[in-house]
Amino acid sequence: MDTHDIFLQLTRGARFNSKPRNAIKAKEIHTTEQKECMVLNPKISTKDVNTEKGAQNDGFSSEEEEHTFTYIASMDAEDQKPRSKKPKKVVTPEEKEAKLFEEMVLQLRKENLISVRGKNIPPPVTTFEELKNEYRLSDRLLQNLASATYSKPTPIQMQAMPLLLQGRNVMASAPTGSGKTIAFLTPLINDLNKPSKVGYRAVILAPTRELAAQIYRECVQLAQQTALKIHFQTKANNNNATTGHANKKYDILISTPNRVRFLLEQEPPALRLAEVEWLIIDEADRLMEEGVNNFKDQVDAILAACTNKKRKLALFSATYTVPVAKWAIKNLTNLARVIIGHENSATDSVEQELLFVGSESGKLLAIRDMVRKGLKPPVLVFVQSKERAKELFQELLYDGINVDLIHADRSQQQRDNCVRAFREGHIWVLICTELMGRGIDFKGVNLVINYDFPPSVISYIHRIGRTGRAGRNGKAITFFTQNDTPNLKSIARIIKDSNGKVPDFIMGMKNPRKTERKWLENHAPKREGISTRISKNVEQVKDSNVKSESKPITKKRHLNVDIDKKTNKAQHKKMKLKKQ
Repeated sequence: MDTHDIFLQLTRGARFNSKPRNAIKAKEIHTTEQKECMVLNPKISTKDVNTEKGAQNDGFSSEEEEHTFTYIASMDAEDQKPRSKKPKKVVTPEEKEAKLFEEMVLQLRKENLISVRGKNIPPPVTTFEELKNEYRLSDRLLQNLASATYSKPTPIQMQAMPLLLQGRNVMASAPTGSGKTIAFLTPLINDLNKPSKVGYRAVILAPTRELAAQIYRECVQLAQQTALKIHFQTKANNNNATTGHANKKYDILISTPNRVRFLLEQEPPALRLAEVEWLIIDEADRLMEEGVNNFKDQVDAILAACTNKKRKLALFSATYTVPVAKWAIKNLTNLARVIIGHENSATDSVEQELLFVGSESGKLLAIRDMVRKGLKPPVLVFVQSKERAKELFQELLYDGINVDLIHADRSQQQRDNCVRAFREGHIWVLICTELMGRGIDFKGVNLVINYDFPPSVISYIHRIGRTGRAGRNGKAITFFTQNDTPNLKSIARIIKDSNGKVPDFIMGMKNPRKTERKWLENHAPKREGISTRISKNVEQVKDSNVKSESKPITKKRHLNVDIDKKTNKAQHKKMKLKKQ
């Protein structure tokens, strides 16, 4: 063993950094070159690079270490060649055409603000003739659509009709006045095709009798010369002329949920729905709403009675609610959802305005000022209760306005006459409650006045949707006071999204609490009375005060009269005794 070997053993593991700065810089350049070579030549192992570093740091190298080292210069030239690229996928003409068609469908939906959710959604149609070519729509229906002045499908009809003609379960949401009734009636009549004396094969439900009557009129017009028999259930009684065995001759039943459930609960049942193939629920957000005084239990009973395995369900409404969507996703197979425009938004054809009136008395002054400037009838005025509707009716009637009112306390004949007179133009101003805020189509309504602030955004959308229908323009004015601030910002946001003018201070208000907002949806706030006349209660209080003040005086008078009578009797007796 020589001195060199002894030195290696003594200094094994030690590192010497006595190199000059120039050598350190050269080392850094060398390491960067190694990294670049590692990127270009991945076959160089990290172990080899580490051993090279160790040798450089030690400043010594043994023969064994030299043999474990792989030099870059000794690598093959083939290893330094770049990898070959994968061959490009050849796109066939059929694939190009399919991709182009898909882009056209997306563009068409974007132009018409159509949003769809679900699997295998068919493309929207642009004409009713396309329904005939692709979905076998009958010539008779095309003629009936043309005679009813329906020349071109609306966005909801463009997408909902193909889905229903395919027999899909559908949940559709579209603005008011967008043609939802025709969107579900046309596929329904086409699918039933001809009469079949097995009983009702389709049931259409609506929350109010007025809306059900409107759907009945549209259905009769659209089903002309198809021989289909349509029945509108008007009275919830067990009359064999319209129910029981006689209902086998009908194909379509249109009614409210309460009347249908009443007939189902008779002993024996006065209605049989085992053959129902289609169940259409209009204003589904209202009918599927749970809670006290709602329709959900009635609809559940009707769903249970429709036992046909081929039953299809369609839910239509102007507003999109999460509870209804969750129920539909959970209970309906092969569901397709269609949304026109933005969720829970007002139609662009309605000019919306917020008007601060200060107090409840300021509302009456504001509406009288509008009458003085000139109203363009017909006009709908919404209030929160039937008592307030009666008071406002008396006030406007006193002003000489051609006005009438409609609410739940009026008889069915009175309500029908009132709606008919308003449609024919005999009534200029119609005062109503939330009863008329759903689905009723009054063609040509120029103005909607929210005399009392709507309890929710959904209520507001349905109220102002009575104007600006079928492509016409309309206007909606909403009165508000200091007590209406909880829902003010949410409704102001709807107006702003529809390009309406809203003061900045309203948009800067705090959002209401969720509990407060829900409470207002189910509980109408207390408001001062509308009537300017002295109420009977005030007169009774005044009369009672007058009587209480005059009672002691009358008692004294009665006592004086009795004393006078006694004295007169005594004097009369004395006179008799003297004569005797």
